Amino acid sequence: MKRIALVNQRYGKEVNGGSEYYTRLLAEQLNKIAQVEVLTTTALSYEKWENYYADGVEDIDGLLVRRFKVDKPRATYRQRFIGKILNCFRFKAKWLNQMWVNTQGPYSPDLIKYIVENKEKFDIFIFVTYLYYSTVYGMPEVKEKALFIPTAHDEHYIYYNIYKELFRMPKGIIFLTEEEKEFVHGTFGNQDVPNIVAAVGIDIPKNIDEMRFRKKYGIIGSYLIYTGRVDENKGCGQMFEIFRAYRKKMPERLELVVIGQQFMPMPEDERIHYLGFIPEQDKFDAVAGAEALWLPSEYESLSISVLEAMALGKPVLVNGKCKVLKGHCMKSGGGVYYEDSEQAIKYIEWFADKEGRNKEYEEMGKAACQYIKEHYCWERIIERISHLMEYI
Repeated sequence: MKRIALVNQRYGKEVNGGSEYYTRLLAEQLNKIAQVEVLTTTALSYEKWENYYADGVEDIDGLLVRRFKVDKPRATYRQRFIGKILNCFRFKAKWLNQMWVNTQGPYSPDLIKYIVENKEKFDIFIFVTYLYYSTVYGMPEVKEKALFIPTAHDEHYIYYNIYKELFRMPKGIIFLTEEEKEFVHGTFGNQDVPNIVAAVGIDIPKNIDEMRFRKKYGIIGSYLIYTGRVDENKGCGQMFEIFRAYRKKMPERLELVVIGQQFMPMPEDERIHYLGFIPEQDKFDAVAGAEALWLPSEYESLSISVLEAMALGKPVLVNGKCKVLKGHCMKSGGGVYYEDSEQAIKYIEWFADKEGRNKEYEEMGKAACQYIKEHYCWERIIERISHLMEYI
């Protein structure tokens, strides 16, 4: 049985983040065929990387999780200043790129030290997400044993010089979508690195109960739902603006339910219900009761929240500027995408019109569900990943 170290910047059931949630799902599946140890930090929030968990070893659902303290909080203003220099002048100086990564964090030299000192303990190191300190400094130490899951998308950070070598370094790359693969190959020219496209399997609880959610949280009317980090970087500010513009036209129709950890101010609006970070079962109950799931982000490499909604037979409303999200809609027929606010409002009006949308809405939900059944099965995904592991 192979010994696998799975490296990610944060890990835990309380952690709110797409790549972190993906890492947890993957770890649980790989642990069925291998001995998996998760290497991560003690941080809970990505904003400051404050030490929240105790450092050391913890068992989470039969998985060994080893956490290391973060020595410095995220230096936000310094990071932004260095980032502006890198963005404007495309500096290639290694020291300046390294300084940006160090301020980006989570800065945990003890994590890197453990990787170096325990290199022979593991057969494979899997690094999830290209952006952070743990990958940038950890992968070079074990590159001959490394698989890379970059969760990459077209954002300005990815063009920093420090990442060019990183994307050519591992023994294999796991992309989450064909769109991500196309983008990375076009950006880094690393087609010669063995790679596969293998996303996630989507498992839905059997006892879904919309009315249980409504009763528990006091939600009465029809609603759209957003699940994920409530953050400007996720397009939430624009989402709130669009929804409030819709409300001026149709004040008595749809409401908006927002679920996830808050990293920005919430607008004061009686039709916007912010519920915070809620239990998984409640989240699925909530999505099942929605007219559609709304994801306004321009930057996604997969979006598990979209896939979970589709698995529940719920159509999705997504930002068409994100190729991955647009791709999910086009390939499945299970959702719609908008290019501007006016188009988004028209789709919201359509979702609100239960009589006018007729069979088209029902067929959209069926198509979404079928898309998940055909493409997001853990058995097939783990089979592909196991095959890629043979290169190491």
